[in-house]
Amino acid sequence: MAKSEQEILESLGKIINEITGIPAADVTPEKNFVDELDIDSLSMVEIAVAAQDEFDVEIPDDQLKNLKTVKDVINFIQA
Repeated sequence: MAKSEQEILESLGKIINEITGIPAADVTPEKNFVDELDIDSLSMVEIAVAAQDEFDVEIPDDQLKNLKTVKDVINFIQA
């Protein structure tokens, strides 16, 4: 069953909080991972691995670099 954007956002917020310590409430669709949330590339890989497990999707490395915002990840998961 497909998850709603809000469900994905809440799960991503929890994942990002667990990996980086950034409050889940700060994880909003328009936020840029690097510029606004200050997430480094190693943490992004950890987040991607956790998201793959959580949402049962495959995020290839060449696609990961294109996921700049939280909304990009939500769109990728929903595609």
